[in-house]
Amino acid sequence: MKKGEGPIADEMRAEYRRSDFKKLERGKFYEKVVVSSNVVVLEPRVAKAFPNSARVNQVLSSLLELAQQSSRPTPRSTRTRAKAARVG
Repeated sequence: MKKGEGPIADEMRAEYRRSDFKKLERGKFYEKVVVSSNVVVLEPRVAKAFPNSARVNQVLSSLLELAQQSSRPTPRSTRTRAKAARVG
């Protein structure tokens, strides 16, 4: 016999009471989940390079650090363009 068949399947266990449960609401946290989830689909070629999400996060964090380091402004030269043109 499969689970859920028979008259017992429709009854609640004795230790549970209907008053123990508040009104059930379908999709109560749906909006929060949609906002907070961040699903990314990788191409098969890229997925082979990264065996798990920890590795993906590690590589992306390294890439962010590298981008921040390379985007810092460099100090300007003290020479003006005119002087540089005459010298060079």
